[in-house]
Amino acid sequence: MKKSIHRRGDVILQEKPFACVLDPRYRDSRCDRCFKETKVMKCSNCLYVRYCGRLCQKEAWSNHKEECEKLKVLPSSLVVPSAALMMARIVRRLLKGGDTHKGYYTSKLYRKFSDLMPHEENIQQDSKRMDHFATLFVVLQRLLDEAARPTKMELLRIYGKMCINTFNILDNEMNTIGTGMYIGASIIDHSCRPNVVVSFDGETLQMRLLEDYPEQELDFSKLFISYIDLIDTTDVRREQLAERYYFRCECDRCRDEQEQKRMNAAACSNGNCQEPLGLDDSELERCPACGTAITQSDRETFNEISNFTRDHLAQMKSVAYLDVSRLCLQKQENVLHRYNVHHIKTLENAMESALNLEKWQEATGYALKLLDGFGHYYSSFHPMLGLTYLKIGKLELYECRFREALKHLQQAATILRVTHGEQNDLYKRVLVPLLCDAAQGDLGHLAIASAD
Repeated sequence: MKKSIHRRGDVILQEKPFACVLDPRYRDSRCDRCFKETKVMKCSNCLYVRYCGRLCQKEAWSNHKEECEKLKVLPSSLVVPSAALMMARIVRRLLKGGDTHKGYYTSKLYRKFSDLMPHEENIQQDSKRMDHFATLFVVLQRLLDEAARPTKMELLRIYGKMCINTFNILDNEMNTIGTGMYIGASIIDHSCRPNVVVSFDGETLQMRLLEDYPEQELDFSKLFISYIDLIDTTDVRREQLAERYYFRCECDRCRDEQEQKRMNAAACSNGNCQEPLGLDDSELERCPACGTAITQSDRETFNEISNFTRDHLAQMKSVAYLDVSRLCLQKQENVLHRYNVHHIKTLENAMESALNLEKWQEATGYALKLLDGFGHYYSSFHPMLGLTYLKIGKLELYECRFREALKHLQQAATILRVTHGEQNDLYKRVLVPLLCDAAQGDLGHLAIASAD
């Protein structure tokens, strides 16, 4: 049997950004050049941009020099919209020959900025984005010299390329810390069942395979990442993709009717039955697995709790509240199926809010339940699944439950070795020491038990 050339976890693309911008929320804690979390110092001239040290400041100066003078004259209290800063950086890169830059995605194949689709027709028909562009255009007049500033239509085309072809730059825990344009990486398309995952080392993008690839030459028409959160119903995923990227997804997962049913499923009223019920089917009168009758009251209760959950999830998009999450979970019990995505999202909110409030045991309970849903909808080697195992292991280690901690940390290592790599700081500086602590604690516990 012929062995695959490319293995799961292999880096198939690594690229520095054509242009990038740090999320303003992290200006006080991350370097504008390398995005590393550390003590930062202000640029002594503009007092706006911050760097981790002289080396990053020196490396950034050729790009920051003109920007620096523009930022210097702005009011000190003003936070420049990151999209405006990003567009200005793209324009300056293009003026310095960036239009000839080649973003390689294989050893021979590459893209240029001119290859990116501007989607100006879609943008012009999108009132939200046109309003956003109008706001940015006003700011750009202060960030770019008039002589060097492209026409409004040219800026609109750059804006369209930026909207469609940029990546959220993520930290090791999958939190967005900035935005970057990666010319080569932008070749890859979307699927709701991706076989490639994106991670970052500072501002450097890395793509890794989630499964073995059987051919010697990579064919990027057969490689996919996910542009959006996968734990959403098909209708919501398609709506998000159409709204953000102007296409309708027709991947295998979006056409999987059984999964669509599970994602919005009700629990069978027979507590011993785990069958997901699609109550949007008005002709379904009994559970197909156990035969339990489905009443009109069951449908009304399911619709009521589903709407209640969706409303509260929408209100908790930026901040999750533990008491609200608890209430939702209480109402969902025996009503929403365990694979219902709204139930899974509620568990995730509950876990994060419990962690923030340092309610460790409660957070562990939610995280353990999350594994079922994450494992079902994410691939076996998805970073969110690996990070959840890592959180559980850390919590169990804190509670001196060494054996359980070691088991979950080992499962985290199996996944994060693929998604992040062994040289990533999350793996070698966070996970490996925790594994050592858990293993040492487990041995110590066994020694005490033997002595007794």
